[in-house]
Amino acid sequence: MSKWRTVTSGIPQGSVLGPALFNIFVGNMDNGIECTLSKFADHTKLCGVVNTLEGRDAIQRDLNRLERWARANSMKFNKAKCKVLHMGQRNPKHDYRLGEEWIESSPEEKDLGVLIDEKLNMSRQCVLAAQKANHVLGCIKSSVTSRSREVILPLCSALVRPHLEYCVQLWGPQYRRDMELLE
Repeated sequence: MSKWRTVTSGIPQGSVLGPALFNIFVGNMDNGIECTLSKFADHTKLCGVVNTLEGRDAIQRDLNRLERWARANSMKFNKAKCKVLHMGQRNPKHDYRLGEEWIESSPEEKDLGVLIDEKLNMSRQCVLAAQKANHVLGCIKSSVTSRSREVILPLCSALVRPHLEYCVQLWGPQYRRDMELLE
């Protein structure tokens, strides 16, 4: 048996072993799944191409499999948080069920903190990132009396820049390349 150790990082509540055991527990969730299933922490995403009725049926079969897996393992999907994001101009926008409940369609969804819409347009993501950065700049301006470059530059680099660069490779790949050229 292992000895007790103090954990000095991470989330203070919960166990150290809990997340590893949960990953083992959900490890067989994708057995028999035809479409692409992504699992990240406690989020599950099912993606598929729906340019034929067979594609639509494959997604519905996978949703049925996931519901059966959840029931067999005494788990529940939070159906209120389940959404369908239809992508593509000629997407027929089929309806899907998870168990007996219909899944609501959404024009945009946040995925790991990045806002994505049905046209893969990132303009709202850029606006939200700029708003967050401006808010932090306002906090710096109101709470820091010095305006010297030695004080402001490290603060902006540490507190503002992360908001502007979060997942920039996805929503603004040109921006990141330009930033690297400036450094």
